[in-house]
Amino acid sequence: MTEAGIDSLDPAAAPAPEGHGRDLFSKFDPLIAQREGLLATGLKDPFGLVMEKVLSPTRAICNGKETILLGTYNYMGMTFDADVIAAGKKALDEFGSGTTGSRVLNGTYQGHKECEDALKDFYGMDHAMVFSTGYQANLGIISTIAGKGDYVVLDIDSHASIYDGCKMGDAEIVAFRHNDVSALEKRLARIPADAGKLVVLEGVYSMLGDVAPLKEMVAVSKAAGAMVLVDEAHSMGFIGENGRGVVEAQGVLDDVDFVIGTFSKSVGTVGGFCVSNHPKFEILRLVCRPYVFTASLPPSVVATAATSIRKLMHGSDKRAHLWENSKRLHGGLKALGFQLGTDEPQSAIIAVIMPDLEKGAAMWEALLTEGLYVNLARPPATPANMTLLRCSLCAEHSAAEVGEILAMFERAGKATGVIG
Repeated sequence: MTEAGIDSLDPAAAPAPEGHGRDLFSKFDPLIAQREGLLATGLKDPFGLVMEKVLSPTRAICNGKETILLGTYNYMGMTFDADVIAAGKKALDEFGSGTTGSRVLNGTYQGHKECEDALKDFYGMDHAMVFSTGYQANLGIISTIAGKGDYVVLDIDSHASIYDGCKMGDAEIVAFRHNDVSALEKRLARIPADAGKLVVLEGVYSMLGDVAPLKEMVAVSKAAGAMVLVDEAHSMGFIGENGRGVVEAQGVLDDVDFVIGTFSKSVGTVGGFCVSNHPKFEILRLVCRPYVFTASLPPSVVATAATSIRKLMHGSDKRAHLWENSKRLHGGLKALGFQLGTDEPQSAIIAVIMPDLEKGAAMWEALLTEGLYVNLARPPATPANMTLLRCSLCAEHSAAEVGEILAMFERAGKATGVIG
């Protein structure tokens, strides 16, 4: 076959027919080929799992089999809490299924205010703003407060919603090496002193489950005249004496300007929020586009969130048990010979590093066959092009379940050759 003939088989390389533009899907061809290659080996689609029935925060029916859940972000196990469910049912009966409007029009119900009041009490902050998702919270707050001519300084491993917030606001993006205080300080020193500066950090980074050195980073940021936003999506409810996150655990809650969080993890429902003590914060309700132009959360959702948040204020026993689960699973996997993302457990996330995507997918399926669901995380979403099995523990996992999980990892690891 001639070189021209080879080129003609590649949709991205082939010239478009006259009068037709290039296929807009051609940019995804490498990913399509990779996915088809994995499925051709007989493996299940690791991104197409369906839970036929959810039995509890830690158990579900997957592929007709009862399965232990180790891949959800239900850190505090609130999804089946009796008080939370009762609050949702009551709101559904009294207020209906949805608001059919934006927060600035007809979409603010009593439940939305009660949810924001719960957040203010939980964090001890003056202001709270609830969004329809955690993604929108980052997108909205970052894009609104940092615009053209301003600078957003962020950790290179930041979540996609943080990067998208920067792009939407048209601010200059300055990234620094992951969790490197010195690199942050150097980047800040290069920015004009009179420029608007926002430093965006995360308490817990979701891929490896590692914690940021917030105390040092906040100090460096404030010395440079920057405002600080911390995303506590993966630590709210769990880390800190009162579950307020890494900002609380490291003693900098009063020093940061904004805390972003989500209801889809420890709170056990869906939605996002921002809390702040900034005196001008309330104006954001009129100028933040992802808040103004999106329908508000249904009444049943904000009712479950408010109830869950208030219960998390008194969740010290659950927090202690979750820490025990994290320590036991991390230590057990390490003893079995698995390579982990952190030397010691730092959060409820434990990342198990796989040799490559093929081994990772095989290990994922072997665990699912055993009756264990974990998340398969792949490049480019992962740092350093790693393939990870990302385990997310729950406060409702029993000691016996953690033992079962370790036994499943040992059998699957040996069957796939990931461990000897």
